[in-house]
Amino acid sequence: MKAARLAWVLFASCVALMAAGFALQAQVPSVVLERSGGTFALSLTYALVLLVFGFVGTVVASRMPTNPIGWLFLTLALIEGVYELAAGYSLYSLGVAAQPGTPYTAWFADWVSVASPGVIALAVLLFPTGRLLSRRWRPVAWLCVVAMAPAVAHYALAPGPISEFPSLRNPFGSERLGFLRDLNPDVFVFPILGWALVAVIVRFRRSRGVERQQLKWFAWSAALMAGFLPVGTLAAALDLDGEQAEYLAGFVFAALLCGLPVSAGLAILRYRLYDIDVVIKRTLIYGTLTVSLVATYLVLVLAIRLALSPVTGDSDLAVAASTLAVAALFRPLRTRIQAVVDRRFYRARYDAGRTLEGFTVRLRDELDLETLGTDLRAVVGQTLQPSHVSLWLRGAP
Repeated sequence: MKAARLAWVLFASCVALMAAGFALQAQVPSVVLERSGGTFALSLTYALVLLVFGFVGTVVASRMPTNPIGWLFLTLALIEGVYELAAGYSLYSLGVAAQPGTPYTAWFADWVSVASPGVIALAVLLFPTGRLLSRRWRPVAWLCVVAMAPAVAHYALAPGPISEFPSLRNPFGSERLGFLRDLNPDVFVFPILGWALVAVIVRFRRSRGVERQQLKWFAWSAALMAGFLPVGTLAAALDLDGEQAEYLAGFVFAALLCGLPVSAGLAILRYRLYDIDVVIKRTLIYGTLTVSLVATYLVLVLAIRLALSPVTGDSDLAVAASTLAVAALFRPLRTRIQAVVDRRFYRARYDAGRTLEGFTVRLRDELDLETLGTDLRAVVGQTLQPSHVSLWLRGAP
């Protein structure tokens, strides 16, 4: 009970800190926010994502207090709450009314969230059991903590302007530590995240039963994020709709990021654990179907416009014809993709379906009851693989 109360008190603190921070930011002109490299809506969106981490961590910590993943998720939310309050106070002071201690709150906001990648890497290393794979992984766990020190030092002690608040200078910066200015924090962040990913892959290869189902939940949400990254990168490279596309990609990525804590919570608490197979199957089918239809639509629009432009000019005929063609392709393409997914990833179910279809065909032409019973027992044995099969037939009255 004490652990549950502590978890909910910490979560309430996260909510209060974020609410206070955004209440201050809401009064700041957008020009000041853009100078610090963000917008109010996007900042609020990502703060809500961290709040989802905190809520899932609270539920896990209150029900399974010995599993450190819940407390790590709560730590992420607490870091975000403290950051939003310090950043909101600093922005309010710079954009609305000057407040005392602004250089120090801006300095604190600049480095406090740098530790988040280390916390995430630790959570991934321990997922889903709350324990490391083996003692050999202890140095990697310690590295998640130690490697964050140079990254924090880069933001906290490097002389010069504060990165998020360029109009302010670092109050604790020293020219003696000028080498920290040239330090790239990504050199320390990406390797530990890479090791955490390797740990998940190794754990998945060794896992069986319940643990494998738990890892499937995490793998599914991570795959959604990984699949979106090339799309967002391509949109940015093509500069589709300028800043609007960039902001839209940010919101979509934030929504997908919410899937990580939710799927982790479902996996750890084992709620509807085996539904992940259905979720993965539907994602494969409809994800592939969507990509195929969009690609077909774009190709058809381009081809029809090139063919008809001398006659119709800029008419919308190409769009209308392409839309009708894609609508006609939906059902047959979905059936084909579903068959491919079943054959490749759900082979046992696919073979069982084929066996039942063959039995149905034979059933229409079979008249001998004894032969029919033998076929029925064989089909049940192949599809369900029971330890014993018996067939009872009621005798004639």
